[in-house]
Order: sequence, then C-alpha cells, then structure tokens
Amino acid sequence: MTDTSLSAWLGRLEALHPREIDLGLERVGAVAKRLGLLPVEVPVVTIAGTNGKGSTAAALEALLLAAGRSPGVYTSPHLLRYNERIRVAGNEAEDAVIVRAFEAIDQARESISLSYFEFATLAALWVFRDAGADVLVLEVGLGGRLDAVNIVDADVAVITAIGLDHQDWLGDDLDTIAREKAGILRAGRPAVISDSAPPAGLAAAVAESGATGLFLGRDFFCDRSGSFCDLSDSVSDLPAGSWQARLLGADGQHYRLPPLEEGALLPANLCGALQALQLLGLDPAALDVPAVLSGVHPVGRRQQRKIAGRDYLLDVAHNPQSIHKLIEYIDASDCNGKTIAIFSAMKDKDLPGMLRPLHGCFDAWFLADQPDNPRAATASGVADLLRAQGEFMISVSKNLRQALRRAQSVTEAGDRLVIFGSFFTVAAVLPLLDRDEDRGRA
Repeated sequence: MTDTSLSAWLGRLEALHPREIDLGLERVGAVAKRLGLLPVEVPVVTIAGTNGKGSTAAALEALLLAAGRSPGVYTSPHLLRYNERIRVAGNEAEDAVIVRAFEAIDQARESISLSYFEFATLAALWVFRDAGADVLVLEVGLGGRLDAVNIVDADVAVITAIGLDHQDWLGDDLDTIAREKAGILRAGRPAVISDSAPPAGLAAAVAESGATGLFLGRDFFCDRSGSFCDLSDSVSDLPAGSWQARLLGADGQHYRLPPLEEGALLPANLCGALQALQLLGLDPAALDVPAVLSGVHPVGRRQQRKIAGRDYLLDVAHNPQSIHKLIEYIDASDCNGKTIAIFSAMKDKDLPGMLRPLHGCFDAWFLADQPDNPRAATASGVADLLRAQGEFMISVSKNLRQALRRAQSVTEAGDRLVIFGSFFTVAAVLPLLDRDEDRGRA
C-alpha cells in the first residue's frame, strides 16, 4: 500500500473480503497462531448477548481502572472513530499503533482471506499484547460460537439480555439464538448470566457446556425499590430511585454493595459487570462503586444532551427488546414539553416489531433516509408503517441532518428530541449536536 493511513487501511479492509459477515474460527484462528496471539496470557472476560454488551463492557472497564488494572477493551461497532473499538488503560489506540497491527496481520495471513471484523479482532489482540494490557474485555460482534472473538478462551463469560436480532445468521427463536451466544462458554469456568428472563435454551446450554452458571435473580441479585427480580428478603428500605447489588463472593456467601442511584444504564448490566469483576478475583467492596459507576456514560446508550434548552436523548436501540427498554426510560423521565422522535433504522431489522410498541409515545415523527447507506430502510417505507398503525404527525427527510433541523424548527426549550433506530443514526446526529453546542458557546 502506498497510503498507509488508518482510513486507507479501513477502506482496503472493506473491499478485501468477499463477504461482510463470514462466521467461523478456522481462518482467523490460524492467523492468530501465526502471530503468536494465542493462547492469551492474561485473564479474559468475553461478553455476548443481544442488548447491553457495550454498557457491560464500559462498566467493567471503569471498575478495572478503579482497581488499578490496565485493561484492554475491544468493542464494536464504533460510532465516530474506529479507534473507539480498541482501548488500553482507558485510552483509545492511536492510528499508528492500529496500522502497525494491520501490517503485521496482513503479512502473517499470506493467502488467507480475512473479513473486516476478523482483521479488527486480531488487531485488538495485537495491540493489547504490545501495550501490556493485564486483563482483556472482549465484546462479541455477532452471536458467539462462530464469532472471531471466540478464538480466545474466556476465563469469565458474560451473557447479557437475549432478544431476536440477526435471525438470518443466528436463528429464528430465542432458544436457538441463546445457544449461539452460549458458544463463548468454557467448561469449568464461570458464566455470568445477566439476562433477568433468560430463554430456557440458555440454561440448557450452560449446563451442557460444563461452565459454572451464575444467573441474575438466582445466584446474584439486582435489588431495586419496587420489583426487579424475585428476592427472599425485602428491599423496601432502599432509597427511592436506587438499586443495590448482591453478589456471590469467592467464599460462596452473598454480600451487598451500598445503594447506587438509578441512572441511564440498566442495573442488570452494571450488576453483571460487578459480578464479573468479583470472579476475576477483584473485590468490588474495596472500590467506591457508586462513584465509579456514576461516571460511566457510554456514547449513544441513553445519552443525554441539553442544548439551547432542548433535551436530547440518543440511543442505539435497534431491535424490539431495546425499544421496550427505551420506552421504559422515556416514561420514567420528566419532560414538560413535546417529545419528538428522530428515527432511521436498517431495513434488515424487525421494523414492525420496533414501531408497534411506540404507538402514542411521540408527538411527532421525523424520519430520514440515509442515502449513503444501502442497508438503511427508506423513510417513506417507515412512514407507511407508522401511518398503518395510526401515526399521522410524520415528516420525511432526505437525510438525518435535514430531519434534525426540521425537528428543531418546531421545538422549543423544554421539549425533548429522541434520536434512535441504529448506530448509524446516532453517529450521524452526534456531530451535528456537537456543532450546535459549540455555536451556543461562541
């Protein structure tokens, strides 16, 4: 390559492999061995699931940093910069470091063809080894059993909430999808299940794998004021709007952490991160957990912004399960004005299943095409689905910038704009809001 910039490499990787998604471990595993990346010599936490993986990884990263560790964290997809995918000790990897990893992988692979995600996974492992990360947190990209991340044996596995998504690759029912996610489990090693209502197939898969399953609501607990999971003791004494983790300790006894304020992230995901930390041999009780977790704000996960008096809520919700959680959050938060939707999603998602629960949630819908994204559903097609379910305050725009500006033109201080539908949607709107905020400061 004559142009060795990171952007040039990423462009090349997108065109290098004939299939964007090519599940399987043989090719990527062979290259990992050539590079000497396997076996990994430090503890590994692998996180799979449909929703909540990114939040769990962000919480665990913050806890590890607070415990004095230097974690290597691999997540996907990125929102604004590729470097977001690879972090060491809380810092994004620099362009030059990632390029060196790509060069080493390209040389080692010889005639083996690798997908974009396989290159990314190997690059993360190369960077982590080169930087001396002392614990790895790896987020599965798709499924689990055949995802490139699964070339690494997890010392602790975490499985978050499971829902219907990527059915073309993973299966058409929750039990089948759960078994694919459970492919990250290893015999004799712990598996933290932070899904509060796991499919029956997941429990069966845990048992068949030989892993030691720790299930939310059975082995560790997320106690909330009100009702979150069945508990043998009362939690009515918790302060309003708070929750408390009850973890299983190394001695087999349970212990409680101080109450934490309810925030934007689901307590189930945070509790799963805390239990995983304990299984790594680090005691959460030795940390100021409320202070650590209060500072965890993953970009695009119920992210709140306030600009010119308007409230903005950005969420990468892109399947029915995550939409239901978004609705719960909207309903529980205060808004004295109008609530407006800015929406664009991918055409391969369950659009009817995403839109039906949202009937009556918004005063108006601002829909956008994504002309540079062939995966995106058309705004007119989404509008037809909304009209069929009785929504009539609908604006159709040629792109997300136009949709945002139109929505802003009919809102005022005290109104709330909810931007959601996909990672692509949030990624397109975030820079526009940054510019609005910069202009407001000028």
